[in-house]
Amino acid sequence: MSQRVTTVVIGAGHAGLAASHFLSERSIDHIVLERGRIANTWRRERWDSLRLLTPNWLNRLPGHAYGGPDPDGYMTAGQVADFIGDYATVTAAPVRENTTVTSVRRTDGGYQVCTDEGDLDCVTVVIASGACNAPVVPECAAGVPDGITQLTPFEYRNPGSLPDGGVLVVGASATGVQLAAEVRRSGRPVVLSVGEHVRLPRTYRGRDVLWWMDATGVWAQSYDEIEDLARARRLPSPQLVGEPGTTIDLNALTGLGVEPVGRLAVIRDGAALFSGGLRNVCSLADLKMRRLLAGFDEWAGIGDGPAGFEPTRIPAAPRLRLDLRGGEIATIIWATGFRPDYRWLDVPVVDEKGRLRHDGGVVDSPGLYALGLPVLRRRRSTLLHGIEDDARFVARHLAERLTPRVVA
Repeated sequence: MSQRVTTVVIGAGHAGLAASHFLSERSIDHIVLERGRIANTWRRERWDSLRLLTPNWLNRLPGHAYGGPDPDGYMTAGQVADFIGDYATVTAAPVRENTTVTSVRRTDGGYQVCTDEGDLDCVTVVIASGACNAPVVPECAAGVPDGITQLTPFEYRNPGSLPDGGVLVVGASATGVQLAAEVRRSGRPVVLSVGEHVRLPRTYRGRDVLWWMDATGVWAQSYDEIEDLARARRLPSPQLVGEPGTTIDLNALTGLGVEPVGRLAVIRDGAALFSGGLRNVCSLADLKMRRLLAGFDEWAGIGDGPAGFEPTRIPAAPRLRLDLRGGEIATIIWATGFRPDYRWLDVPVVDEKGRLRHDGGVVDSPGLYALGLPVLRRRRSTLLHGIEDDARFVARHLAERLTPRVVA
């Protein structure tokens, strides 16, 4: 027989646990389901050297802030997992670990959630399973010649795990630039395929750039104030690394000896063909960075304009073709983004591109909610410190649906 509960939360990462916190505050009985351990993604699907991009002083969950000795440092993946795990303990979240959801479907009374450990009938469901459940690999990967190792960031661990030889990293957002730098420092030749990206310095005018994002209210912007919301939700993560004072833009990478090339267009007859638009892509990233920094200066009352950032240096004639059969490249790392995985969701709320249809976390099916997605309600929605407002709203909306006349 199915167990009955008012609300099922799917995912015991920071988003699901924040939802649990606010549901408990409202005395709404619920269960949090987790396919692995609490903070499973941080424990099992990250490379060895990864650090959080936000400084420790900014990292907090509802009622639970960083209290360690290094407020200006950046947590390792293991430390993030421990931080989230401690939060689950402090809040006494009702988590069922090692429980995989196999389907969610509508019923007359709400939803049935089926798992490999039994079924649950509930009135409401909060989907907090994350936006990065699976790596995105372009279709052209099928054309890579045999003998070349292909990895995603879920599979990469460290340079020592790679075969000898050169590495092509495809993608130049945070993941791509971090892996390109790490692999290059190991002594391997690295070619970096660069598409649209967000260039940011690690520090600006003596402060972490994310201090400026927080203090000026950039991250607090509401989703209904953003002109092109769909685009904002697709933006790649900025070129940052969790190392104090360390900027990891393309200039830093070329200084290490990384070779930048344009966006990968196709793999044909054993060769990777790249776009000729590298200079334009980088010029646009430079322009957007300077506009952002100028906005910081305007907020701070500084009138001399952003200084100290030279334009991205581009080779005079970037390569347009790379022979993958010639022995130069032994490994390709696909740092081409991530996507959610809703194959278990048997409710028609996923669009043709695999994204949930929702309005600020209220999914297009009564009693179904989402948390932990990009720009869910604010620009900071996916960050640790950004989940509080979103989870509070979702819990309130959910409670109002359950007892519309009782909720204050």
